[in-house]
Amino acid sequence: MGKMLIVGHRGAMAHAPENSLEGYALAEEIGVDEIELDVRLSADEELFLLHDATLDRTAGEDSARDLGPAGEMTLAQLRSVVLDSGTGVVTLGEMYEATSTVIQLEIKAPETVPYLARYFADHPDHAARTQLTSFKEEPLREARELFPDVPRGIIRHNIATAEEFEGGWQALVEHTGASRICIGFEGLTADHVQAFRDRGLELHLWPMRSIENMREAVRLGADGTTADDPALAMDWLRQVESEATSA
Repeated sequence: MGKMLIVGHRGAMAHAPENSLEGYALAEEIGVDEIELDVRLSADEELFLLHDATLDRTAGEDSARDLGPAGEMTLAQLRSVVLDSGTGVVTLGEMYEATSTVIQLEIKAPETVPYLARYFADHPDHAARTQLTSFKEEPLREARELFPDVPRGIIRHNIATAEEFEGGWQALVEHTGASRICIGFEGLTADHVQAFRDRGLELHLWPMRSIENMREAVRLGADGTTADDPALAMDWLRQVESEATSA
């Protein structure tokens, strides 16, 4: 196993507004290996970045509250509100133009997939530094058909929820063509990890919220982890590696 990848969750959301250009810039300044963020589709078929289905939680003022599903708003409407970043939503294109690192693009809304296919066809340089992820298996399966060269990762909260797929986690990976499994710590054993390895899967563990999480990630041999505070996660990784060398 090589160096564990540190992924900035929605940028560096412990220190900057999530899914904002400021947050993405801070994540890159910290030195993350990837930035995780969330893509949705506006009513006028524009790709934009937002975790929740509505703007309410990330609203910076009343202009962004009680507007209903963000996917039912036009891009102009989504840009005219004030989020906690001080501006409206960021578009997919703006994000790619403002970043240079690998982008872990989580598909929140299945309807985005054909539009992502068009975007990546027009921007192959952006496709080349993208890792798709989703909790939803069908969008990943569609993405495999429409733009198979962009690698895919399936997300599950824990191994038990991965096993709920008919045929277990192995069938889930097969169904989506995933090369990465992004999974919570709960219930995960060294035997599971070895089975992932035997299938050639990359293992990303989340959420990374304590040095104990990091010790467990290192013990299991994780390839990567996602953190709200990627700088702190890097410190924890250095500390755990130092503990290992001094033991």
